[in-house]
Amino acid sequence: MPTATQSQRQAESFLASPEFERAMTSDDGQAAQQHLDAGRPIYYGDARFPEGLVKKYPDGRKQLVSVSADGKVSVIRDI
Repeated sequence: MPTATQSQRQAESFLASPEFERAMTSDDGQAAQQHLDAGRPIYYGDARFPEGLVKKYPDGRKQLVSVSADGKVSVIRDI
């Protein structure tokens, strides 16, 4: 089993890879829709809201949120 440091290096390596870049530039939204269809919210960036991330719920509601370094999600406002 890899150590936390090895796992972090593998993740960082993948994030810098051509495969990751291709996946990001050819995203068709299918995975996001699958999460919504399964009842889970999704998070994404939007240039209109540089101060946070958009959290979209399966029912269509949206909130502007911030995420702390320890992973805590805080609502800034409904949008």
